[in-house]
Amino acid sequence: MTIALVTTIAELQALIREKLREQDAAGNPQSLGLVPTMGALHHGHATLARRAVAENSVVVSSVFVNPLQFGDAQDLARYPRTTEADLALLDEAGVDIMFAPSVEEMYPHGEPSIRVTAGKMGEILEGASRPGHFDGALTVVAKLLHVALPQFSLDDSAGRPAYRAYFGQKDAQQLALVQRMVADLNFPIQIIPVPIVRDEDGLATSSRNRFLSEEERTAALVLSRALRLLESRATAHEPLDITSVEGLIRSAPGVELDYLEVVDPQTLAPRAENCQDTPFTGVALALVAAKVGAVRLIDNMPLG
Repeated sequence: MTIALVTTIAELQALIREKLREQDAAGNPQSLGLVPTMGALHHGHATLARRAVAENSVVVSSVFVNPLQFGDAQDLARYPRTTEADLALLDEAGVDIMFAPSVEEMYPHGEPSIRVTAGKMGEILEGASRPGHFDGALTVVAKLLHVALPQFSLDDSAGRPAYRAYFGQKDAQQLALVQRMVADLNFPIQIIPVPIVRDEDGLATSSRNRFLSEEERTAALVLSRALRLLESRATAHEPLDITSVEGLIRSAPGVELDYLEVVDPQTLAPRAENCQDTPFTGVALALVAAKVGAVRLIDNMPLG
């Protein structure tokens, strides 16, 4: 195993400097890729890691279960912690450093008094069902982007090494909010979206899938079927008839639909055009959330 495991910010920053210096000494371009995660990694995360490794000379992946983005203490307590398996997956993907801090390391003074707020974009869709979730997510992402920030190269005239962070498109609302935060606050980093990874049956990969029974997993496939139906109608420039697609989801046993929305991909605002009855044109993003048994699942599909 060649990956390094560090648990403190000081260790992380020292090791990033060391590895970037090694790349500089070898005559390689200096660049840092960051893959933030909450652990319980699966092959979707491995895709993110491999993409980062392919595009950067040094790659860090963080594994931190962030308490700020859990509204339910029981949900936080049962979130899977699989450090050894996560380390092995990242090592196989070629990641250089796994950063696995404690809650005390990330929040040494307790819950932070000053936080990033997601604003109106964070109050809709998932934010409406999970108040405060995105404030907590953006706060920890801002901290991670900051603590992993690469220093200037040995030759200051060359400027700071390239810096990129990789986020999966399955969490489409979080991705849009991170992109907006980076743009609005002038973070010196490029956000790289990575397409959704699906299992062979079409279900979007998620650490929560392990909580589904066999019957619930079969029922959950209605979510990807519904999205593919909207995609086919959009491609054919037909009316989306979202009402009928909602009916399809509700007909699945044990599936409780939270929302099915078609929105602008950048702002997450509902499409101004009537996608229900008029022919679909342009581009949009279809987002769905539902509870399957006791497990809440989300998925999305670009349209047009």
